[in-house]
Amino acid sequence: RAEDRERYDLWGYDRKSGQWRMLVDSAKLGSNAALSEAEKMQRERARIGDLKGVVSYQWRADGQALLVPLDGALYLVSLDGTAQRIDGAAGALNPRLSAKGLFVSWVAERRLWVAPVGGGAARPVTPEEKADTVHWGEAEFVAQEEMMRMEGAWWSPDDAHIAIERFDEAPVGVVTRAAIGAAGTTTYAQRYPAAGTRNAEVRLFVMRPDGSGGVEVDLGPDKDIYLARVDWAADGKVLYVQRQNRAQTRLDMLAVDPATGKAKVLFSEEARAKSWINLSKAYRFLKDGSLIWWSERDGFGHLYHVAKGQWRQLTHGRWMVTDLVGVDEKAGQLFFAATRDDVLAQQIYALDLAHPGEPRRLTDPAFDNHASMDKAGQTLVVSRSAPVQPVQIYLADAKGTRLQWVEENRVAGDHPYAPYLPAHRPTTFGTLIAADGSTLHWRMITPVMEPGKRYPVFFQHYGGPHAQQVTRGWGGALAQAIVARGFVWFEIDNRGSANRGVDFESQIWRAMGSVEVADQKVGAEYLKSLPFVDPAKIATYGWSYGGYMTLKMLAADPGTYAAGIAGAPVTSWELYDTHYTERYLGTPAQDPKVYATSGALEEATRIRDPLLLIHGMADDNVVFENSTLLAARLQGAARPFDMMFYPGQTHRVSGPGVSVHLWEGIFAFLARNGVTPPR
Repeated sequence: RAEDRERYDLWGYDRKSGQWRMLVDSAKLGSNAALSEAEKMQRERARIGDLKGVVSYQWRADGQALLVPLDGALYLVSLDGTAQRIDGAAGALNPRLSAKGLFVSWVAERRLWVAPVGGGAARPVTPEEKADTVHWGEAEFVAQEEMMRMEGAWWSPDDAHIAIERFDEAPVGVVTRAAIGAAGTTTYAQRYPAAGTRNAEVRLFVMRPDGSGGVEVDLGPDKDIYLARVDWAADGKVLYVQRQNRAQTRLDMLAVDPATGKAKVLFSEEARAKSWINLSKAYRFLKDGSLIWWSERDGFGHLYHVAKGQWRQLTHGRWMVTDLVGVDEKAGQLFFAATRDDVLAQQIYALDLAHPGEPRRLTDPAFDNHASMDKAGQTLVVSRSAPVQPVQIYLADAKGTRLQWVEENRVAGDHPYAPYLPAHRPTTFGTLIAADGSTLHWRMITPVMEPGKRYPVFFQHYGGPHAQQVTRGWGGALAQAIVARGFVWFEIDNRGSANRGVDFESQIWRAMGSVEVADQKVGAEYLKSLPFVDPAKIATYGWSYGGYMTLKMLAADPGTYAAGIAGAPVTSWELYDTHYTERYLGTPAQDPKVYATSGALEEATRIRDPLLLIHGMADDNVVFENSTLLAARLQGAARPFDMMFYPGQTHRVSGPGVSVHLWEGIFAFLARNGVTPPR
């Protein structure tokens, strides 16, 4: 919204006319009601905690209306913009339309409620539990935060059944989390499954829309497992459940009879030695009962066709399929995103299911591409960008032919970036070699330089798993703004980062803060060899895992970096959650030495270079205690450092004024420590 950058309305685009129009005016229809604490936390875990207005919607099966949650109410919105409020849904959490659009379900008061869309009273279909630790129809904390699963209820394709998660947080330890604001502090007694502690007890049930005929799904004798994914067969006769063991070394695909809850294991994925199973959403159950499945069983993420117990590998090579975009079952065509042509620029490909040969690239290799598709696999919505082009979105047919722009995003005229385009500096790419021979990709942006002068470096990093930073996509305006101040901007992806295969990623197994730090140093040494870089002015910066990396880098190699900025860093992995931390480090009881060496506290007193520590004081992801522990450790050892803590801010320290304060503070810190451009 032009006058409120954090408020979202719902707009519709007419493909025939090429015109946009507002379907839901969130300021007019909404009430600005306060969100429940549960919804606030869900939004934080979805990384949309700052947003207002319409943040989600769901199409009705016939494509003629949408379910729109707004300010704790539910609306069924027609394509002409008329909105019908659904009665009894005040404070609704996790609203969902059933597959055929006959019912709408939501969570309220820790129970799942169902209402007929055509009219009729809403009613709870799950029992009222005495214990306030029991929740129905929701995803537990680690599922939301780490497993890419926000839902806890799944409608069958024929609207005849609904699968519902029930979890009990009673076994989970309580931590007191303080949200320190400018005008006061609020404390929360939060159930938080810290590494090595007990998780929530998760169960799964199947019942009819009126709550009758309920059966419990047999998830096996081991109760200490993760409910990873739940899907219905196309005909609604089988419920498929992905079950992951606590160590995340095994993933079982269960086929469940919805009438009895009985389950059998269809197949299992086993992790390689000294590795783990990565969860994915790149799979599809087909109408004939077969499955398109993503697996890293050959060392790289590829697609397989699983039919009647037989496996057929569809894609091959030392590259990664990153997403299953769509399936045209009638034509027997698959559409997927992959790094086949360039690890730095994803492309969209098509493949014949019956006779898979060489995939056909459908997108322009000059761009980094992502896409979504309609369920029938007929139309692509392609999102692409390049170092000189912000994100563009267009519609394409199944051959990749662009039909029309949705947003061309041309940087011209009144485009907000147009005034800065003449000063936009090009991005260069290159590779370096790690100690084990692995190829490391980097990207760099240099300012306008004068011959004979040397320039400081803003060395940004993330370094953690499940992320790739160096791509040929649009890097945003921030890097250009930093370069405009006279800095070289540099970033390198170390071992452990995403989209490079199992062996590359798994080198952080039981060894976080090791190879990542060594590989970042390779980047620093390369920078020092360049004639235009001032080797005494390389400042390193990172946020979250990147903030953790700043601390590990400064401690491991004093004197290598002129200064370090650590934003919201993890300092003690014992404070982080089970599913993320144990995947890489095991448990503190099993591997206490691994936790000690992987943490950032034990070696913190080795830091000699200038350090700026930044943290939001209401962070519920990397809790504020991580930074207070570090501050106390450094103060106790009489080690000087700078810090800037932000009252009321969460893991994302942001906002129009706050963001300016943050970055001006960073550059003031660098200036105080002599990390400045030449005069």
